[in-house]
Amino acid sequence: MANIKPLGQRVLVKRIEAEAVSSGGIVLPDTAKEKPQEAEVLALGTGGKDDNGNDIVWHVKVGDKVLISKYGGTEVKIEGKEVLIISQSDILGVVG
Repeated sequence: MANIKPLGQRVLVKRIEAEAVSSGGIVLPDTAKEKPQEAEVLALGTGGKDDNGNDIVWHVKVGDKVLISKYGGTEVKIEGKEVLIISQSDILGVVG
Protein backbone atom coordinates (compact mmCIF):
# COMPACT_ATOMS: atom_id res chain seq x y z
CA MET A 1 0.00 0.00 0.00
CA ALA A 2 1.20 3.50 -0.79
CA ASN A 3 2.90 5.41 1.99
CA ILE A 4 0.20 7.76 3.34
CA LYS A 5 0.81 9.95 6.36
CA PRO A 6 -2.38 11.53 7.72
CA LEU A 7 -2.05 15.11 8.95
CA GLY A 8 -3.04 16.53 12.32
CA GLN A 9 -5.13 14.36 14.61
CA ARG A 10 -6.26 12.03 11.85
CA VAL A 11 -5.86 8.26 11.71
CA LEU A 12 -5.68 5.98 8.65
CA VAL A 13 -7.71 2.79 9.20
CA LYS A 14 -8.89 -0.19 7.19
CA ARG A 15 -12.34 -1.60 7.95
CA ILE A 16 -12.36 -5.25 9.03
CA GLU A 17 -15.01 -6.98 6.94
CA ALA A 18 -17.86 -8.67 8.79
CA GLU A 19 -18.95 -12.26 8.23
CA ALA A 20 -20.75 -12.83 4.92
CA VAL A 21 -22.94 -15.53 6.48
CA SER A 22 -25.69 -14.91 9.04
CA SER A 23 -25.92 -16.90 12.28
CA GLY A 24 -28.59 -19.04 10.58
CA GLY A 25 -26.24 -19.93 7.71
CA ILE A 26 -27.73 -17.58 5.12
CA VAL A 27 -25.17 -15.97 2.78
CA LEU A 28 -25.64 -12.19 2.82
CA PRO A 29 -25.27 -10.18 -0.39
CA ASP A 30 -23.10 -7.04 -0.32
CA THR A 31 -26.20 -4.82 -0.46
CA ALA A 32 -27.57 -6.34 2.77
CA LYS A 33 -24.36 -5.92 4.76
CA GLU A 34 -23.88 -3.02 7.15
CA LYS A 35 -20.64 -1.08 7.16
CA PRO A 36 -18.29 -2.75 9.62
CA GLN A 37 -17.52 -0.74 12.73
CA GLU A 38 -14.30 -2.56 13.52
CA ALA A 39 -11.09 -1.35 11.87
CA GLU A 40 -7.32 -1.72 12.07
CA VAL A 41 -5.10 1.33 12.56
CA LEU A 42 -2.64 1.64 9.66
CA ALA A 43 -1.04 5.04 10.36
CA LEU A 44 -1.25 7.98 12.76
CA GLY A 45 -1.24 11.66 11.84
CA THR A 46 1.35 14.25 12.71
CA GLY A 47 -0.41 15.16 15.97
CA GLY A 48 -0.75 18.70 17.17
CA LYS A 49 -1.07 20.93 20.20
CA ASP A 50 -4.05 21.53 22.47
CA ASP A 51 -5.28 24.98 23.56
CA ASN A 52 -2.60 25.14 26.27
CA GLY A 53 0.26 24.30 23.90
CA ASN A 54 0.67 20.72 25.16
CA ASP A 55 1.22 17.86 22.72
CA ILE A 56 -1.91 15.90 21.82
CA VAL A 57 -1.77 12.39 23.28
CA TRP A 58 -2.46 9.50 20.91
CA HIS A 59 -4.78 6.91 22.48
CA VAL A 60 -4.16 4.32 19.74
CA LYS A 61 -1.14 2.90 17.96
CA VAL A 62 -0.53 1.27 14.58
CA GLY A 63 -1.92 -2.26 14.56
CA ASP A 64 -4.66 -1.60 17.14
CA LYS A 65 -8.16 -2.91 16.43
CA VAL A 66 -10.64 -0.10 17.06
CA LEU A 67 -14.36 0.61 16.94
CA ILE A 68 -15.36 3.51 14.69
CA SER A 69 -18.64 5.21 13.86
CA LYS A 70 -20.45 3.69 10.87
CA TYR A 71 -20.51 6.76 8.67
CA GLY A 72 -17.62 8.89 9.95
CA GLY A 73 -14.42 9.75 8.13
CA THR A 74 -13.47 10.01 4.49
CA GLU A 75 -13.21 6.91 2.31
CA VAL A 76 -10.17 6.79 0.02
CA LYS A 77 -9.26 4.13 -2.54
CA ILE A 78 -5.52 3.44 -2.73
CA GLU A 79 -4.08 0.82 -5.06
CA GLY A 80 -7.53 -0.76 -5.33
CA LYS A 81 -8.03 -1.03 -1.56
CA GLU A 82 -10.51 1.07 0.41
CA VAL A 83 -9.18 2.80 3.52
CA LEU A 84 -10.64 5.47 5.75
CA ILE A 85 -9.17 8.64 7.19
CA ILE A 86 -10.88 9.58 10.45
CA SER A 87 -10.26 11.98 13.33
CA GLN A 88 -8.95 10.45 16.52
CA SER A 89 -12.15 11.70 18.17
CA ASP A 90 -14.20 9.43 15.81
CA ILE A 91 -12.62 6.35 17.40
CA LEU A 92 -15.11 4.95 19.89
CA GLY A 93 -12.80 2.46 21.60
CA VAL A 94 -9.97 -0.03 21.33
CA VAL A 95 -10.89 -3.72 20.94
CA GLY A 96 -9.12 -6.29 23.09
